[in-house]
Amino acid sequence: SRAGSSDSRHQMLDPFVRAQGLALHPASCAPSVAVPHYARRMASTRRAAQRVTAARPVPTPAPSPEAKPAAAGPWSPPALPVPVELAGRFPVTDVSPVVLGGRRPAAAVVGEAVPIRATAFREGHDSLGMTAVLHRPDGSEAARVRMTPGPAWEDSWSAHVRPDEVGDWTFTLEAWSSPWDTWTHRATIKVPAGLDVDLELAEGALLLRRAAAQAEVGEDGARTLGQAARLATDADLPVPVRLAAATDPAVTDLLHRFPLRDGVSVSGPWPLRVQRRRALVGAWYEFFPRSEGATLDPPVSGTLASAARRLAAVAEMGFDVVYLPPIHPIGHVNRKGPNNTLVPGPGDPGSPWAIGSADGGHDAVHPDLGTLADFDDFVAQASALGLEVALDLALQAAPDHPWVSSHPEWFTTRADGTIAYAENPPKKYQDIYPLNFDNDPEGLYAEVERVVRFWMSHGVRIFRVDNPHTKPLWVWDRLTSSIFATDPDVLFLAEAFTKPPMMRALAEVGFQQSYTYFTWRNTRAEIEEYGRELAGPSSAYMRPNFFANTPDILPEYLQQSGPAGFAIRATLAATLSPTYGVYSGFELYEHVAVRPGSEEYLDSEKYQYRPRDWDAARRQGRTLAPYLTQLNAMRRDRPALQDLRSLRFHGVDGSSDIVAFSKVDGDDVVLVVCTLDPSVEREATVWWDLEALGLPDRFVAHDLVSGATWTWERSTFVRLRPWEHVAHVVHARRL
Repeated sequence: SRAGSSDSRHQMLDPFVRAQGLALHPASCAPSVAVPHYARRMASTRRAAQRVTAARPVPTPAPSPEAKPAAAGPWSPPALPVPVELAGRFPVTDVSPVVLGGRRPAAAVVGEAVPIRATAFREGHDSLGMTAVLHRPDGSEAARVRMTPGPAWEDSWSAHVRPDEVGDWTFTLEAWSSPWDTWTHRATIKVPAGLDVDLELAEGALLLRRAAAQAEVGEDGARTLGQAARLATDADLPVPVRLAAATDPAVTDLLHRFPLRDGVSVSGPWPLRVQRRRALVGAWYEFFPRSEGATLDPPVSGTLASAARRLAAVAEMGFDVVYLPPIHPIGHVNRKGPNNTLVPGPGDPGSPWAIGSADGGHDAVHPDLGTLADFDDFVAQASALGLEVALDLALQAAPDHPWVSSHPEWFTTRADGTIAYAENPPKKYQDIYPLNFDNDPEGLYAEVERVVRFWMSHGVRIFRVDNPHTKPLWVWDRLTSSIFATDPDVLFLAEAFTKPPMMRALAEVGFQQSYTYFTWRNTRAEIEEYGRELAGPSSAYMRPNFFANTPDILPEYLQQSGPAGFAIRATLAATLSPTYGVYSGFELYEHVAVRPGSEEYLDSEKYQYRPRDWDAARRQGRTLAPYLTQLNAMRRDRPALQDLRSLRFHGVDGSSDIVAFSKVDGDDVVLVVCTLDPSVEREATVWWDLEALGLPDRFVAHDLVSGATWTWERSTFVRLRPWEHVAHVVHARRL
């Protein structure tokens, strides 16, 4: 059923919209993308550039005779003006993090060290300085950080800022002439050479007196600078003493912290959407509630109550999020049997993704699992253990879903009058009808948002969205914007194993996390290339979730690698990405595919119950749970492992089957050396980039896996025996 008319939805949301100063789309009266404070501030900054742009006519090509006009979109976000680059007294360009030229906010989370980078330059040889300024959602200034120049030939600048609350922030960049740096560069060359000595020192003294007059330097600072100015111009002192007084470290420090700034040019504001920490950091555990407490002979489903008994073990392993596949009624029409067969037996439960039956649809709980009250109890028990519950949002329907009879316009009708089932030739999903948003976009969208808000009202704050790339992009743009406007703590994970442009677009329009290609990146070259991409340009908009396996994906590597292979993939997933996940059974080394060359599990849990004897596995020592617990403890204790953007790979000589990388957060430095070979001892020499890490030539290396402590240097010899340890995860600190 529909959630109500657009007028009623407008009345429901309008008080909030008016209170927050948000925009309403005039056509639908549904909330558009919230136009936050940063957008209003950006507008005035950009009007001049818009006037210039408007003055330049853009030729419009004539449409071809065959072209048909596109249907008017059901919704679009408000157009935001774009910050001007290469404008002002000193040009600034290549700003990051930036998404779509500033049309969309870049991604960040509370407490994250966000690297701000830009290119800035000027004419001639005088010195330039840059400042990054971070602004809170209310427009007030949160931080002002002097940026560090990169190599002189690059004209690059960088700084880090840390937002401390959820909301729409902005940052601006200020480029300015630095007369003090210009003078010191010139004076330290000319004065020792005896060139224009008195003139140079007199000019330096003028700058020192000007700096002393700045209120922010304080009385002590003004005294220090004034004394330096007097000494610099004291002709009775030796010239080297006069120059040394003017360039004393105390003076230099004051002028660095409180610089003289001429001709300040502002770039921005650039939007930055700050989410809660879970948008970036978390360990996920996926399991099917119906398998916990189930029996196979006779086939009887587990329940939410029996599944809740598994939560304590999940929490003890250190996971943060429990992800549940769909818990709704499952269709009977065209139900699938074991291993995706077309003829189910009387006790076969079917696929949870074939949602809907006479028992209800997307807002119902499968009767075999229990009731909505049982779900509320499950969420409450998870919360008491420090776990969040992520629920699957699969926008599709079984043939006997109530939507099919009440809203056939929400589906695609074929020439013979039947409704089209899902296909990805040669794959067929006869038990699933995909939704069609083109026939009744407003009605179908309203129902989708109603379903999401329904589960939000029952404690769900994370949604794992099934195949979002098979729905129009505007649906997710509108949904994520609407939810963020009222509930900014709600997160969406995109399960989109698709082409890069769509994955990128889903992240840019609002998905906080995305599945990735990690499961298929196995060699050192593949891992390094993909890691650099995710930690580099992609980090502005996409937050990766490195699932090591899923109910759909049993990677070939895990089918052949044995327990050591599972440990390797868990290590890489947990240390390369701030968020990672495993699907239940990973810790038991489940690795048998339905057939050679397939990534489907034999006796897949998607089509049947799969109860597991966790206690027997623990008693017999055939479980990876202790190592997963250790990995998750490292991730909690070491801030560097919670970071994405600092990921850096280091040189390795001697073996292509060893990968080495590091992460840094402030003073916390973690080094990882991991074998990629699950069966053979490997050794190599790792070359650490100590300058990039901020480490001395020799440092303390404490292995968080084995507990051993060593002294490491720039070149470190390592030997890894996968039957003992597959990796060194090292906390590095100064001697």
